[in-house]
Amino acid sequence: MANYSSDKFQIIGCNNLDSEGILRPSLTYWQDAWRRLRKNKVAIISLIALVLMIIMSIVGPMIANFQYQSMNKGMENLAPNSTFWFGTDVVGRDLFSRVWVGGRISISIGIIGAICDTVIGVIYGGVAGYNGGIIDDIMMRIVEILASIPYLVLVILIRVVFDKGGIFPLILAMAITGWTGMARLVRGQILQIKEQEYVLAAKALGANSSRIIAKHLIPNTLGIMIVAITFAIPGYMFSEAFLSFLGLGVKSPMTSWGALAQMGQQQMRFYPYQLIFPALAISITMLSFQLLGDGLRDALDPKLRQ
Repeated sequence: MANYSSDKFQIIGCNNLDSEGILRPSLTYWQDAWRRLRKNKVAIISLIALVLMIIMSIVGPMIANFQYQSMNKGMENLAPNSTFWFGTDVVGRDLFSRVWVGGRISISIGIIGAICDTVIGVIYGGVAGYNGGIIDDIMMRIVEILASIPYLVLVILIRVVFDKGGIFPLILAMAITGWTGMARLVRGQILQIKEQEYVLAAKALGANSSRIIAKHLIPNTLGIMIVAITFAIPGYMFSEAFLSFLGLGVKSPMTSWGALAQMGQQQMRFYPYQLIFPALAISITMLSFQLLGDGLRDALDPKLRQ
């Protein structure tokens, strides 16, 4: 056997013998998602814009010079000035305070509607996807029937039943069928992951169906749900704006961005600022939610994780 001395060998590419060293700290799924989201400048700018819109909706009416419902005689249809920052409407009300009060209503409807959408859709879709078989078929046929009902018809019927304005009839009408999309999405995700090894292990250990759904299946759909929520909120806001534009929304003196746009449209030819400010608020908020949703979709996609 030949004898080789250590002098004839040289270590290459590992001078400090640090091959086992940790090059970077280990990141969890959510930490890595936040890291990738921060690199998306468009999503971060959209998030900042949303935060500013929400803050202004909260504090805007407090810093305004006039109350949103106060009618100032002799100050009708004034252009933006140092006293009325956004001008006044046809009856002399301060548009600055009314735009931000309308933001409270529109954003609240979007958030509350998305929460109702998520809670009902997750429970319904989770049960349907986990059980499968005839139960899944029956539940999905019910979803298809509800999804085929035009929500405008529901709004009109509910408004007739309640015989009053306000946000409750709007949320109720939109939430009756709005959760069907979330239910389908969650069902599809549950069908994909319910056969995974950790689910089979939980069944082998004696976990019941409700625990498996709540502890194992639903948490693994959170990424998809968060993205769906960011798209659902502007959807509800647009529906509210559309219904208010048709005169089926909140009633005066309360207002929303859709109601302000409906009133501004009537004066658009002579006083365009009455339409520009609420329309700009709607556009910025909805566009920010859409861009943030796109950024979250990329950040929460496990296939893109590095």
